[in-house]
Amino acid sequence: MKIQHRIKQLAEKNFSAVRKIRRHLHQYPELSYAEKQTGKYIAESLRSLGIKHETGWADNGIVAYIQGKKSSNRVIALRADIDALPILEANKVSYKSKHKGVMHACGHDVHTASLLGTAKILNDLRDEFGGTLKLIFQPAEEKFPGGASILIKEGVLKNPKPMSIIGQHVHPPLAAGKIGLRPGQYMASADEIYVTVTGKGGHGALPHDCIDPIVITSHIITALQQVVSRNANPTTPTVLTFGKINSTGGATNIIPNEVKLMGTFRTMDEKWRYQAHKKMKKMAESIAKSMGAKCAFNILTGYPSLINEPQLTARVKDFAIDYLGKKNVVDLPIRMTAEDFAYYSQKMPGCFYRLGTGNKKKGIISPVHTNTFDIDEEALRLSTGMMAWLAIKELGN
Repeated sequence: MKIQHRIKQLAEKNFSAVRKIRRHLHQYPELSYAEKQTGKYIAESLRSLGIKHETGWADNGIVAYIQGKKSSNRVIALRADIDALPILEANKVSYKSKHKGVMHACGHDVHTASLLGTAKILNDLRDEFGGTLKLIFQPAEEKFPGGASILIKEGVLKNPKPMSIIGQHVHPPLAAGKIGLRPGQYMASADEIYVTVTGKGGHGALPHDCIDPIVITSHIITALQQVVSRNANPTTPTVLTFGKINSTGGATNIIPNEVKLMGTFRTMDEKWRYQAHKKMKKMAESIAKSMGAKCAFNILTGYPSLINEPQLTARVKDFAIDYLGKKNVVDLPIRMTAEDFAYYSQKMPGCFYRLGTGNKKKGIISPVHTNTFDIDEEALRLSTGMMAWLAIKELGN
């Protein structure tokens, strides 16, 4: 029996169990750096399968190992993230989050359940392949500095060192049963901006006695958009968005002493990224100074741009077409969202592909990071078998 057929059989056989795992994880989400029970659940699941694993990576992460019985020194890594988001779930489903204000709104429950399902398939097929599969269940993808960066510092890509790494991510715009990918640059870098403008507060009817930080901040916001519209190369995707602005205290007739501004800066060019940091800081501080205020401009450097290694991604695409058929493998455009999988792709060839989870007929269309996000669970029939197939093919079997 061809190994692909066996993989598909096992994926179908394990579907109900994988769906059960996904629903359990969805009901008990945990935030970044706090995935203690999630880590225990993953470890227990691996233990029940008899799969060798190590706990304690970045506190709550797990790394598992599956050794093929054929002779080979090749090592491939597979990665899933395990953390959730601080969102109050609005879905009315039996598996709705039981942790108020915390939700798997980015599909990490799907990624984790899928990798556990993949582990079971690969463990059952050890006689059929050679080499080692390193399964990384990574915490804290959603919050800087990113669990991937911590795991790498702790040595997750050593002993044994993988030749390449593959990850998958839910994608609501794509129908369940399909996958999508893009070679080369795929996702943007992501930096957090924190600005404090300090002026001189007072009565709103006496602005001449004050230094109004609200007006000054509005000038800064408007001026900084010129960094994108007039300084960035028009062919380089660049986004600057301010998502939060506030002042302490105040009323309709009070000018505050201080205004805080928070935002995100994203681009696809690492050289331009750091040039933009300097331009934004200089511009904001100069505007504030010229208007009599002070400006503390801080940038928290976040995830780098994610690059899918072209040759690996081409192989993954060919393998996927062989498994799914050409009509179910689509090419994707670049995205200005970010992912800490980018840290792995800086160290070795990486491929980060998208798993279709949407279903318009069922009304399953909500984007990730929303309180109504959910998936068509039929995607779980594909998510396990596809990754198992890609892993075995990439090992050269």
